[in-house]
Amino acid sequence: MKGNSVDVVLAFPWKPDEVDPTGWWISEKLDGVRAFWNSKRGKFYSRNGNEFVPPSWFTKGLPNDKDLDGELFGGRGKFQSTISIVKAGVEEWKNVRYEIFDVPTLGKIPFEDRMNYLKKMMTEKKPNYAKLVKQRLAKSERDVYDELERVEKLGAEGLMLRKPGSLYETGRSKTLLKIKTFHDGEAVVIAHEPGKGKYLRQCGSLLCRMASGKEFKVGSGMNDHDRVNPPPIGSIIVYKCQELSNSGSPRFPVYLGIALDKDKPTDPDFDQKVKAK
Repeated sequence: MKGNSVDVVLAFPWKPDEVDPTGWWISEKLDGVRAFWNSKRGKFYSRNGNEFVPPSWFTKGLPNDKDLDGELFGGRGKFQSTISIVKAGVEEWKNVRYEIFDVPTLGKIPFEDRMNYLKKMMTEKKPNYAKLVKQRLAKSERDVYDELERVEKLGAEGLMLRKPGSLYETGRSKTLLKIKTFHDGEAVVIAHEPGKGKYLRQCGSLLCRMASGKEFKVGSGMNDHDRVNPPPIGSIIVYKCQELSNSGSPRFPVYLGIALDKDKPTDPDFDQKVKAK
């Protein structure tokens, strides 16, 4: 850790014309909250160094000598509820699992050896609320597209590709690639639009401003709780969409939740979009 921030590996988007994924490790991209396990302190931290405080029973069995990189995950399509639990929940932590995908402490040995350590750790320690992210080798580019289609039908966010034999490199690394057909971005809430019909006296949609300065409204994806208690003005929300309009605004945006660890919005990068074949 440097100051309050945590150095973790970050993915580049997969470019099919540049990287043949055959023989790379493939796993589901989880729609949760990134969490770094600091083994010496026995605490979880976000990328920006914000501490997550679960009950003591949640972290039982996690190592005290190896840092872990993973995701606090409440299930597919449950990004909003996961954020709520991580921010304020106590008993509700039982609905979350720490999905582990790497061991930064062992970053100078190949990925496969790090996975072997994790398997051994899980067998010996048996943490009740931790799991290993499932990894398998991609057979071909077609295999990757088929798997992407399969997991997205189940409500998953996408896929991750990890280069075989790779080390743990902090910052953006071309040994870790992400694949999604939907792209997400963040925007600042600047107003609450009043609802109509069944949403009368509730929030109908959020007026938001992108990093580019473009403004748009999003209501799709908001549940009853969100409409009664909408994100505060000035907060940063996460949304997803498939493309931008000619004017630069997201088409058919879907609200995902409040960004837990962002101090400024980032627009979707559609230059790197992967289209399912």
